[in-house]
Amino acid sequence: MIDPKAQITESLDLVERWVERHDYKGFEPFDGLTSYLYPLTLHNRRACQILQQLVRRFPVNLRPVLGIKPLDSTKGRGYMAWGYLKRHELRGDALDRQKALACLDWLDGNKSPLYPQHSWGNHFLYASRSGFIGRQESTIVWTGLIGQVFLDAYRLFRQDRHRQIIESIAGWMTALPRQRTPAGICLSYVMPRQSSIHNSNMIGAAFLAGAGKVIGDASLLDLAREAMAYSVAGQLADGAWYYGEDPMFHWVDVFHTGYNLDSLKRYIQASGDTSLREPLGKGYDFFRKNFFESSGRVKYYPHKAAPIDIQCASQAIDTLVLFSDIAPEGLGLAERSARWYAQNMQGKDGHFDFRKYPLGIRNKAPMVHWGQATMHKALAHLLLQAR
Repeated sequence: MIDPKAQITESLDLVERWVERHDYKGFEPFDGLTSYLYPLTLHNRRACQILQQLVRRFPVNLRPVLGIKPLDSTKGRGYMAWGYLKRHELRGDALDRQKALACLDWLDGNKSPLYPQHSWGNHFLYASRSGFIGRQESTIVWTGLIGQVFLDAYRLFRQDRHRQIIESIAGWMTALPRQRTPAGICLSYVMPRQSSIHNSNMIGAAFLAGAGKVIGDASLLDLAREAMAYSVAGQLADGAWYYGEDPMFHWVDVFHTGYNLDSLKRYIQASGDTSLREPLGKGYDFFRKNFFESSGRVKYYPHKAAPIDIQCASQAIDTLVLFSDIAPEGLGLAERSARWYAQNMQGKDGHFDFRKYPLGIRNKAPMVHWGQATMHKALAHLLLQAR
């Protein structure tokens, strides 16, 4: 009989070696505008969206024939650092510590050049539903999640430079536009314009609460409280959240739900605001009941599993692990899910495929943050918590 933890460790080792062999570079779902076909769009947003979605949704990987090359990923580097930190906590290995610090140093040196403070974005142009997000335009999602890695590193190593970066990130985040409502405020997804999205707002609130605790700045905790109030007020009766309040954002999926839950839990832990335990529990119950099949396979939407997506899996596993201190039964499900994806979506070279579609069609594109780095962190987190 195969030891589940040994199988998960082997899967983690394989994906770690794949990322390191490829110098932390890979593809991303939304990198289609780096194709040589981009000039044909004339920078028309609709035409850009068509090209971007064609590359993203096509059931096989078109990137090699469209001239799309593997790129660095700031979020990918952050999640690899996070995975190394978890492995260091588990094993006490100096090499894991060295790798984590090297990734954090890289992030320090590769912050967005568009702002004086530390913040990060994509290495490609992105055409969203609400407008363009330029190359290296910082987003609160990338910045807030990378910020959590620096918070984790500071907890472990107490390096002054990491504390300085945490303070710098907080400075960028507090300058973001804000939507003010009777329920609270919504921090913008990006700096150039107000864009109100629940998961990004909650990711920002969670980081600000953690930063406020580390720095000793009560104003950051106050801002985090107002931002989290906005999104908690937007929780649906069944415990879910729409992606955003605008009708064009009215969908619910697993990995954004995971972001919301992780952020709410981290906010409560950092701020001590226990008044939000009820929405946290209601949200987790919805997540646990609606996104998992008995095999451990993760559904993209509450009503539909397909496409079987590696980011959905990695985030779902990570959320189960994060909540296992209050919902310990989730740890067994996380192990079952990790084993299913290792058996069904990990190649012999170690990388996880992007997606599986009906009729056995598979897109094997090696996504760096979307698949490899997020799964690296999730598996390392799982092994640490299982101990």
